[in-house]
Amino acid sequence: MAVRLVKRCTCLLREATRLAPAVSPVGQLRLARGAQKPLTSSATSSSSRLPGPLSELVEKEQVFTPYPERQEVDQLIEKATRPEELLELLGGGHCLHENHAALTLIQLSRLLSEKPKDKALLIQDARFRQLLHLVNSQITAVWHGTLVKLLRSLYALGLPPTSKELRSVEQEVRWRMRRLKYKHLAFLAESSANYMQEQDSQELLAELLVQLERRWAEIDDSRVLVAMMMKTGHLSESLMTRLEDKCLELVEHFGPEELRKVLVTLAAQNRRSVPLLRAISYHLVQKPFPLTKGILLDLAYAYGKLGFHQTQVFQRLAADLLPHTPSLTSSEVARCTKSFAFLKWLNLPLFEAFAQHVLDRAQSITLPHLYNMLLAFARVNFRPEREDPFFSLVHEKLGSELAGLEPALQVDVVWALCVLQQVLEAELQAVLHPEFHTQFLGVESRKDQSTFQKLLHINATAQLEHPEYTGPLLPASALVPRPSALDRKATPLQKELQETLKGLLGSADKGSFMVATQYGWVLGSLFIHRRGGAVSPVGHQGTVPNTFSFRALPRC
Repeated sequence: MAVRLVKRCTCLLREATRLAPAVSPVGQLRLARGAQKPLTSSATSSSSRLPGPLSELVEKEQVFTPYPERQEVDQLIEKATRPEELLELLGGGHCLHENHAALTLIQLSRLLSEKPKDKALLIQDARFRQLLHLVNSQITAVWHGTLVKLLRSLYALGLPPTSKELRSVEQEVRWRMRRLKYKHLAFLAESSANYMQEQDSQELLAELLVQLERRWAEIDDSRVLVAMMMKTGHLSESLMTRLEDKCLELVEHFGPEELRKVLVTLAAQNRRSVPLLRAISYHLVQKPFPLTKGILLDLAYAYGKLGFHQTQVFQRLAADLLPHTPSLTSSEVARCTKSFAFLKWLNLPLFEAFAQHVLDRAQSITLPHLYNMLLAFARVNFRPEREDPFFSLVHEKLGSELAGLEPALQVDVVWALCVLQQVLEAELQAVLHPEFHTQFLGVESRKDQSTFQKLLHINATAQLEHPEYTGPLLPASALVPRPSALDRKATPLQKELQETLKGLLGSADKGSFMVATQYGWVLGSLFIHRRGGAVSPVGHQGTVPNTFSFRALPRC
């Protein structure tokens, strides 16, 4: 880089020395690097700081390199359908300038985009090497738009990272980074960011991200903005923050497809940007544009993944999805049910349609889809009107398949049946058997602790709601409340309730807070009645299904 800089300065000074004695208004100063357009005002202002006649010459005449007129070879490059047609242009008597060589390489990349074997053969071709040499020898004269496409094409053609031609193009891009338009930078990031990571071009990628972040205010196209969020937002936290700010400015101009892409991008990166989510929700409710089935499913997924509640949006999603339920696949139904379950939002007509969908496709629905729907129904405590045929199908599908599931999934399925009051004795025995539940005793990981917590709930169901159940049960040592059960952070409502109760009781001796029980639930507060000294629970932490009522718990 230093050598090239010295060469360019030498050429510039030599030209200045030649022209300085004769300060002629018609003198011209040719820069070594070709510019894509006339010098901008920033270039002029910077040149005005140069001393002496050189500054005057630059101010008097703007320097630019005109784009060559369109020739017959341009049409031949565009219309080529085989790589051989492009390679033959080298020896066909055509006068190829530097942009023609770059355009030829770009077209070669397009023709071989899905032919990896042909790419390997092309790299060994002498004519291809000649093209690379021609581009490399005149790289400074390649126009900006062609240059960024050329770099993308060289990446796509599979040139090795050590190729001097590839490194030369990368270096030229770095030289021109500040002069490139934002759309060129965005195109380069969108099309080549993954290649840069794979090709060990981290310095170029870092400079590109810095330029994108510094010039984020130049974005005026919603398509460019959405593409940037999807392709490069995950590479830079600060860049993604800037893009979110710009998205707030342009969101009113977004169509349904762009809103979908933004939401899915936020969900994929797990970025719960509340101001942006509120703005998107407002436009989804206020604008009457139609939403296709795919957009509706993606919106439900994004809101569920981010845990963002907006009742009016959910009502519109449910109303628009309902007519599409007959055409949904089992996978789409399971996915949509799961999304609404994460939000703990129950729309009865829609969930009834989902349950009917399962019954209509009883023979073809797969077990994973059925399990996902069962867990989703348990999460919102939904039992369909036709619950007898629905749960008969569930038990029939389970049959001998339950024992073949992963241990954690077995517990989830039986727990869901307990919540929905549809569990069978054989299903209880399957997960409460000592050979099965021993693997979850004394576990440390958060996931296994959650599974053991569900085992405690299942054990409580067997004890309290199935008097005919004869065992097995969890051992008494496993029912001792664990300290980890009290580690959950109290919500603001729980804290306020506890403070209020402490004030009402007047003494801390008359109440207890965050009491862990042998049934797996943590009671938020307990206080002592004056009549008879009975202990009554008040409040709780966590979601307690309807099957586990406080009335069912024994008196302390």
